[in-house]
Amino acid sequence: MEYFVSSSACSGGNGTPERPFRTISAAAETAMPGDIITVMPGTYREEVVPPRGGTEEKRITYRSAVPGEAVITGAEIMKGWEKVSGTIYRLSVDNAVFGGYNPYTEVIFGDWYNSPLPYHAGEVYLNGRSMFEVFSLKELEDGTRRDRAWDSSFAMHRWYTEQDGTSTVIYADFQGADPEKECVEINVRRRCFFPAVTGIGYITLSGFTICKAATTWAPPTAFQDGMIGTHWSRGWIIENCDISDSKCSGISLGKYYRADNENVWARFGIKDGTQTQREEVCQAIADGWTKESVGSHIIRRCHIHDCEQTGIVGHMGGAFSVIEDNEIDHINNKGQLEGAEIGGIKLHAALDTIIRRNRIHHCTRGIWLDWEAQGTRVSSNVLYANATPEDVLTPDRGLQGEDLFIEVSHGPTTVDNNLFLSPFPLRLAAQGTAFIHNVFCGPFTSVGSGTNNGKTKYQRYTPYHMPHSTALYGFMTIMHGDNRFFGNIFTGTEKYKKEITENGLAAGTYPFNDYPDEKSYYGRLEKALREDIRIDRERFYDPLPVWAEHNVYLSGAKPMEREKDAEVIDGHFTYEEKDGKIFIDTDILRKAKGWKGRCWNTEDLGKAFEPEEAFESPDGLPIVFDEDINGVKRCCGNILPGPFSTPESLARPL
Repeated sequence: MEYFVSSSACSGGNGTPERPFRTISAAAETAMPGDIITVMPGTYREEVVPPRGGTEEKRITYRSAVPGEAVITGAEIMKGWEKVSGTIYRLSVDNAVFGGYNPYTEVIFGDWYNSPLPYHAGEVYLNGRSMFEVFSLKELEDGTRRDRAWDSSFAMHRWYTEQDGTSTVIYADFQGADPEKECVEINVRRRCFFPAVTGIGYITLSGFTICKAATTWAPPTAFQDGMIGTHWSRGWIIENCDISDSKCSGISLGKYYRADNENVWARFGIKDGTQTQREEVCQAIADGWTKESVGSHIIRRCHIHDCEQTGIVGHMGGAFSVIEDNEIDHINNKGQLEGAEIGGIKLHAALDTIIRRNRIHHCTRGIWLDWEAQGTRVSSNVLYANATPEDVLTPDRGLQGEDLFIEVSHGPTTVDNNLFLSPFPLRLAAQGTAFIHNVFCGPFTSVGSGTNNGKTKYQRYTPYHMPHSTALYGFMTIMHGDNRFFGNIFTGTEKYKKEITENGLAAGTYPFNDYPDEKSYYGRLEKALREDIRIDRERFYDPLPVWAEHNVYLSGAKPMEREKDAEVIDGHFTYEEKDGKIFIDTDILRKAKGWKGRCWNTEDLGKAFEPEEAFESPDGLPIVFDEDINGVKRCCGNILPGPFSTPESLARPL
């Protein structure tokens, strides 16, 4: 059955083309598994709460009749602004407008949220752009601001809110614009498309523009809010959507609500946050977190931008999913929200999740895989300009921004055929990783560090699972190492050279010089076993072996001393963004004449140490890295370094 929706329809429609429903919510109440809801162009100022899902064979599909022209928004246009003085105006809003959730009394809060300032979930939008909150009328009048905005000029568009009895009062400095003539909106709804209960699966959301919602902070140890959310279900498809201006997260694939562990670290501080997260994983398994019940979503061909926490967030609920062919940009650019859950994509426990062919740029951080990146594959993505103008100069900070951050995971995590072009391409505080045919333009950060919460090296215990399953296999701290670097291009950078040197960072694999090779590591263990197993148990917490082979280094990047067939060349590798495309300029493929790469596969990579799992596909089949970033087959007789298999493939704009 197909139902139709039109914002210009009269109320009381029945969903036929002649008498369409006026709201998407009315159609949602009617639709059953196998039905299609077709939404005509228009603006739908409502929060859609799907009451039911479909099945694997019979999905419920919500689709925009014209891609991008059906708009679901959590904001309302506000008129009645009164001039106070200069460029400052005042608006009073009856709190009844907000129902049971007032974004202008809801303060952002939660585990791993670090901002000392009481930012609200609400926003004020001038012609579609969110303005900047300040915290007193005097601050508004003085023209001062507190932010780390990428666009410092627009940051002078500021607002302040206070309560006056049963009304919310908003003061705003529109910098000369007349709010009665321009489009000024405020958030009145928390979300745009989100089931109220868990288990509403097999929904397709296709072709919508979805924007402007008053979402809250989404850490892994609490209910994870999002402007769009799958809410602990299975089998959603979110495709061809334009998603923007969530106060916190655009799409949530994440965690369900559990009162016993809802931000308890931030609220009570009795147990360490990592301990509450360990408990959360165990509790979720007890509550039925399995491959058959939760996850396996697809997010594809979406443009996700201008959200302040994440573009996509998820803890456990995003496992077994595919995130592909999206553009994710301008995340956390206002610089007002601070914390350890910020990035274009921020996933915990991304078991067997594939992140491929995405374009991620101008975010505080690109991709952050935190805990249990087991079976995760990051392939053929283009990442650049992921570092804030201020933070990029302080690489010792936890939020300086990188293209990819892998944290406290035991792997196996496979990273292949990617372009990492930001000043800091990789933050590696994990083990069990394989990097194959990538380009890294700049130094790594946190090699061998960043995993200890306490005073000893035994602190940061994280779980690992049975292969391709949520079933627990064990817990262990991160020893570091167990990493593989095959066929990559490493290049240094002149930009920020002084800051990089002062912080002990360097491009290439040579930070792993002190890590053992396979023979010495296992030989020492065998020797200790023969002598006395009770002696020196700390050896089981020492760094694991690192493998490097057939990598190319230039512009100051250096190989680890024992690397096999490393090639250091005098070459260049730069990129230019033009008309929304990335153009590569390099002479590496011509100059790396002695490079004798080969076509690597799962067997070459061995198994991740702790979970004893191979670097393989989610279906358990081996991976052969015989295609480049453009899908061009590699010629087995002439395997070139990096993500391009031929000069012709390199010449294609990305």
